[in-house]
Amino acid sequence: MTEYSKLKLTLSGPVARIWLDQPDTRNAFDDVVIAELTQAFIEAGVMPQVRAVVLGASGPAFCAGADLNWMRRMADYTRSDNIADAEKLADMLRTIAECPKPTIARVQGDVYAGGMGLVAACDMAVSGDTAWYCLSEVKIGLIPATISPYVIRAMGTRASHRYFLTAERFTAAEAHRIGFVHEVVAAAALDAKVDELLKALIGASPAAVRACKRLIADVAGQEIDDALIAQTVEGIADIRSSDEGREGVQAFLQKRKPSWLNTP
Repeated sequence: MTEYSKLKLTLSGPVARIWLDQPDTRNAFDDVVIAELTQAFIEAGVMPQVRAVVLGASGPAFCAGADLNWMRRMADYTRSDNIADAEKLADMLRTIAECPKPTIARVQGDVYAGGMGLVAACDMAVSGDTAWYCLSEVKIGLIPATISPYVIRAMGTRASHRYFLTAERFTAAEAHRIGFVHEVVAAAALDAKVDELLKALIGASPAAVRACKRLIADVAGQEIDDALIAQTVEGIADIRSSDEGREGVQAFLQKRKPSWLNTP
């Protein structure tokens, strides 16, 4: 596996865990972290034994957004420098969102600004009940532009109008109410809840999980017209005729475990 300087990538059976590992800076990210996160999700995504990926963080904060030293460097950037820089951040978020393996954000502490994008880009998010959330960009004259496709998709347009514009801090309970995170639990129960989701993901057909991720991306927000209906018809036909599709149905009818549960 690749050696990383600001994060850790660990494997435990079919689960890859990517850890933001700069607690002294509250796991704020810079150009190095962006590059390493991009590479780590690519690496985990192509590992044949990996069935799910967990994004977590060390220390009291999950991610405080942009690193201050990086922001100082950015203050002197030209517009073309800023475009190149933002493209790398956008590529990282897209890499997380399009990871072929299902992803879970394990949020143990506060999430600010760009950190909100990390959580939103994951398929699922479990939060400790003491975490605080904030889209703080407007307070310093910026906007959450690059993360906005993922954050708006996660919390919805109405909640985005409030929290993008006010930069208010909000609780984990509010993050759950608006749909930004799926579960809120006490800190002591965080890993158990993540493991519960992992068990469900690992018990499912790997090919079907990958296909479901593509299905959601293809169908969400689209007009229900003849083309979309035809696409979904082809989708179910393709998966039914696939090796895992046939195996899954036969295992169900024969009341036995499917083959993917017998592989290490």
